[in-house]
Amino acid sequence: MGNREALLDGAKRCLYEKGYARTTARDIATAAGTSLAAIGYHYRSTEALLNAALFQVMREWGDEMAKALTADDLDDAGPLERFQGVWARIIESFRTQRALWAMQLEVVTQSQRQPEIREQLAAGLSEAYLGLAELFDTAPAPATPAERAAVGAFHQALLTGVLTQWLIDPEKAPSAADLTAALRRIAGSIAT
Repeated sequence: MGNREALLDGAKRCLYEKGYARTTARDIATAAGTSLAAIGYHYRSTEALLNAALFQVMREWGDEMAKALTADDLDDAGPLERFQGVWARIIESFRTQRALWAMQLEVVTQSQRQPEIREQLAAGLSEAYLGLAELFDTAPAPATPAERAAVGAFHQALLTGVLTQWLIDPEKAPSAADLTAALRRIAGSIAT
């Protein structure tokens, strides 16, 4: 592995261990077994290296989550069973990938100061909406693009809210069963 790849790998490890804001150039160089000068030579700046590592981590994580969420065992489930099954997987990933989820929330706050991150997140948000709509929208009639985007945005908002609660206090955060019961209650109150 060359210095460029070692730096990227070191930066990814630092993101998991320290987070975005607390990772320094020295941390990355130490983790990579390279000099500090190698960062500037290969990536121009520590920020550019961290961003490259962050985008790679998020792509890898997105691919992994897509596989887990689209497993075949929910194909024959009804809408509420599917909702609960997908949310159970998402919430389980909060437990097993806690550092990654926490890093994502940290990156959202960093995006306010770094246009490159904000642009990447905005581009990814459109894809996330479509992916979430595909997972959850089981209505018999085909949705318009606007309806699909709205369904995806709804689930993204729910995901961000549940994640925040889970990171703060996992014992009090809603479970997949809690979300399903709440959805049933909300749908019942709207239908009347």
